[in-house]
Amino acid sequence: MFSHVMIGANDIEASRKFYDAVMQELGAKSGIQNKLKGITRYMYFHNKSVFIITEPLNGEEATHGNGSTLGFNADSTEIVDAWHKAGLDNGGIAIEDPPGLRTQDRFSFYLAYLLDPSGNKICAMNVS
Repeated sequence: MFSHVMIGANDIEASRKFYDAVMQELGAKSGIQNKLKGITRYMYFHNKSVFIITEPLNGEEATHGNGSTLGFNADSTEIVDAWHKAGLDNGGIAIEDPPGLRTQDRFSFYLAYLLDPSGNKICAMNVS
């Protein structure tokens, strides 16, 4: 459904370190640097999708969306746990409940949530 997702980063190198670690746990390689009009971006490629972190083009501070969450698909609960640990070890902040199973009606998800170095809320999810 999505070709790419891009989010802003205030400290692009702290964000690169964080996303290099968490994206590796999902099977992506380290971010590839791309410069555009004097700003730095890092692009992560995985399964025909692209995730991008960028310094804002307008030169203003990057802000996160209140009520927004960016979710990453994980192939197993072990990968969700490794993703969460890699994020914590590289500048992420744990939020919500610890990684674990959430069951609601007919659905069951194994989730882990983090805030990235710029305050973006992200999640890794394995659907059982």
